[in-house]
Amino acid sequence: MNLAAADQRLAKPGPRDAALADYDSVRRAIAFISQKWKAQPTVEAIADASGLTPDELHHLFRRWAGLTPKAFMQALTLDHAKNLLRDSASVLDAALESGLSGPGRLHDLFVTHEAMSPGEWKSGGAGLTLRYGFHPSPFGAAVVIASERGLAGLAFADPGEEQAAFVDLQQRWPRATCIADQEFTAPFAQRVFDPVQWRSEQPLRVVLIGTDFEVRVWETLLKIPLGRAVCYSDIANKIAAPKASRAVGAAVGKNPISFVVPCHRALGKGGALTGYHWGLTRKQAMIGWEAGRLGAG
Repeated sequence: MNLAAADQRLAKPGPRDAALADYDSVRRAIAFISQKWKAQPTVEAIADASGLTPDELHHLFRRWAGLTPKAFMQALTLDHAKNLLRDSASVLDAALESGLSGPGRLHDLFVTHEAMSPGEWKSGGAGLTLRYGFHPSPFGAAVVIASERGLAGLAFADPGEEQAAFVDLQQRWPRATCIADQEFTAPFAQRVFDPVQWRSEQPLRVVLIGTDFEVRVWETLLKIPLGRAVCYSDIANKIAAPKASRAVGAAVGKNPISFVVPCHRALGKGGALTGYHWGLTRKQAMIGWEAGRLGAG
């Protein structure tokens, strides 16, 4: 192969680049929709803001979320958020009564979890070896951190912010040894983002590293099924701390395993789409993407 052909081959975007480019276009569309949804903008206006033609936008959204842009816009309205909250208390009651407070089928991803001991958490991860890698996902570049015991961290980044997202996540375990290992973390990324691999006979093992209070909050988040949501006050009541809604919100914000521990399904009072550590636009994207998965099921 001559040098010109080699250069052309290197310049050709691969699957990873295509996936990240898709989400970048989706991100622009969602940001526009989130600002303009009250005016119910046309598909043409959304496409123009996204740098796409209306046909390109339509096909991208159908492929990415299983929803049309119009349906996705409806999935982000306040009314939809309120619908997610319907009977939220009974959803958590049913989860607890079904024995889902322990290892087993905790939610749609089929997650089995364990929590590190208080001593391990207090040590800042001393003696712990964590491996990390960067992988494409439906929500931009994903930072995946895992140990031999299971998935320990999952964060997201916009283009150019991957390293900053990794540092943000790494600081949660300042004394752990972190090793770059794309090959080790790739199966975790595939397991998380490919719904075909959401199988009960192959549960995803996650390791929750936090204070006792934080772990209790995260375990409660794991009980929220696809297409539902809860308020912070619901979580506070379920962990027998009814006056701790603000502390619950802080714990939700510190969730180290985004998406898998579905903190994006925790909404503010009345269904408000409150802030998200990895960006409100990304939270909206997750809600819409899950709406598409639910409809496809």
